[in-house]
Amino acid sequence: MRRQDQLPLSPAWIDHPHARELEKISQVLDENSGLAALVEQDLLRGVKNPHTGKGGMSGDQVLRVLVLKQMNDFSYEELEFHLKDSGTYRTFCRIGAMEKAPARATLAENLKKVRPETLEQINRHLLAYAAREGVEQGRKVRIDSTVVESHILTPSDSRLLYDGVRVLSRLLERVKRACGFTAWQDHRRRAKRRMIEIHRTRRESSRIRAYRDLLKAVAKMLDYAHAALEVLARKREGRLVRLREKLAHFADLLEQVKDQTERRVLRGEKVETAERVISIFEPHADVLVKDHRDIYYGHKVSLTGGASGMVLDCVIEEGNPNDATRTVPMLKRQIEIYGRAPEKAAMDGTYNSQENLKESKALGVKEVCFSARRSLEVEEMTSSRRMYRLLRNFRAGIEASISFLKRCFGLRRCTWRGELSFRSYVWSSVVSANLLILARQLLS
Repeated sequence: MRRQDQLPLSPAWIDHPHARELEKISQVLDENSGLAALVEQDLLRGVKNPHTGKGGMSGDQVLRVLVLKQMNDFSYEELEFHLKDSGTYRTFCRIGAMEKAPARATLAENLKKVRPETLEQINRHLLAYAAREGVEQGRKVRIDSTVVESHILTPSDSRLLYDGVRVLSRLLERVKRACGFTAWQDHRRRAKRRMIEIHRTRRESSRIRAYRDLLKAVAKMLDYAHAALEVLARKREGRLVRLREKLAHFADLLEQVKDQTERRVLRGEKVETAERVISIFEPHADVLVKDHRDIYYGHKVSLTGGASGMVLDCVIEEGNPNDATRTVPMLKRQIEIYGRAPEKAAMDGTYNSQENLKESKALGVKEVCFSARRSLEVEEMTSSRRMYRLLRNFRAGIEASISFLKRCFGLRRCTWRGELSFRSYVWSSVVSANLLILARQLLS
């Protein structure tokens, strides 16, 4: 269902600044009714007959709940509580006074169905609306990048090996209940003891001995997993096929961790970052070194901001590309969004190069400012020194936008599991921030 034809009986909006912002956001969503249809398509993906079964959340409700969650950086438990407790939040999310608010599991199931491509499309619809309302025209942009961390611990080989043993044991227990597969032993306690010993010991010989025993336990668990996979290969039941896929996935990851541990610890080889598995649960995460000292585990995100403070574009990067390689692609995406290049563009000094300046000008950007000039002259970039100073100061505002996203919209660390969910989480933060900024601009 896209939206409810008959609106439920809901309390009136209260007289409070936050309530007025939510009311304005609600009006914006009502004026862009196609956004609910986009979310509805994701909710119905894979559903054979949407007209049968118990009625679920509508596309409009899911979008509003998603915005509310990210705007307040709620956990699902907190979100469930506030939807049951707050009349204002129930009004915003179109939940009637006599209706039962969705449970935590229902909220999580529906929100995780919204795909990143859908959220990006929603953001572009909001940018078009902002242009019609005179809030943001996209003629003056600033570009920068940041890191969004994955929800993982600092990786170590011993921790990864123990995590792999723990996950395989849990999956083998499920195989045992489903198929009667008993040809395995639980090595979780042994693996945990060796992991703790590795973390606590100071003697290299003791550490190596503990690693060897841990690797033996891992090898046995992998043998059990391969035997279980052969048993499951003969099954055609849907849940057993999914269990086999999950078991094979984690077995492959643990095999990689075992290999990198043997190479690094036992043979003294250097394992390149690109070859390493840094998490059993979030294998998509990249290792990102910032300023040659701080190490992060997640993804680099390139952002384009506008004069209004809205985020005009967002790209979740693969690996850790140099900023200088992202200048022209980010500007080309602005042409894709607005049908023209921005008139003015301001970037950090890391985006600076003579080639980037020439290509930016060729795209139609009249004024280009890199905050660190290096070998470039001001006259090459902008029409005057005054314009350069204005754009350099304007660029600094992107730092405030990034801070706003991280402090208020949960962009510091993604708490959703999986690469697709990571991208959805980032885009949901961007969409929620843009809706709030848009509402504040319209209210001012």
